[in-house]
Amino acid sequence: MFKQRVVFVHGAGSFGSAAWPRQHGMALTYDALFLRRHGFDPAADPVESSFAEDTAIVLRSLANDGRGAAGGHVVAHAQGAISAMMAAVERPDLVYSLTLVEPACLSLTAELPATAAHRELMQPLFDVRRQLGDEDFQREFVRRVYAADLQEPATQEERRSARRLRLQAPAWEAPLHIVPGVPTLVLTGGWEPLYEEIAGYLRETGALHRIAAGGHRPQDSAEGDHAIRTFVGEVSRSLSARAS
Repeated sequence: MFKQRVVFVHGAGSFGSAAWPRQHGMALTYDALFLRRHGFDPAADPVESSFAEDTAIVLRSLANDGRGAAGGHVVAHAQGAISAMMAAVERPDLVYSLTLVEPACLSLTAELPATAAHRELMQPLFDVRRQLGDEDFQREFVRRVYAADLQEPATQEERRSARRLRLQAPAWEAPLHIVPGVPTLVLTGGWEPLYEEIAGYLRETGALHRIAAGGHRPQDSAEGDHAIRTFVGEVSRSLSARAS
């Protein structure tokens, strides 16, 4: 039986299948791929992030499924939503649907109040990120974004994670554009005005917006997982009906 492809694109923390624990079961219904963005590797040292490289990774995952078919649904979280949108702009024919979870698409809403306030808060930190140590940057990043203190990294992977965070380009620098004609769901946690502002902007351009429990990771809640599966399923069935 032919399975439509679903590509999962992680944010700045965990990556690959570890970033989507609630969605593993979707592999029973879909050809599920859990990507690793550029610079995210369990063994290699992290490297500078690249919007273009991340977009290329998404597009390669959609280009061919090994059976001569191409295209699929894209489900992306936080900074992963940037490359998901860029891929849909570049090749809308390959993207059946977009599910953007707490999307860090700040360049779309740069002039709106919550986004402008966030950039004003974070820009000074990014301006000096190459002069800071990995742990110092991570500690200050968490303090500014989440108003919380962070323990010192204790394992090699935690230290790699701190470096990856420091090497991520500011989300507001991404060359983003609205994706016309691609069915889009925006899922937010209802906890942070910044993401609700982005969701509101995307809703005004035609996206469906749902709020679920879970803070910055609503995909981990039963409600958020249901929203993702329902949306992808509805688009999938609509495509299958049109093809038959």
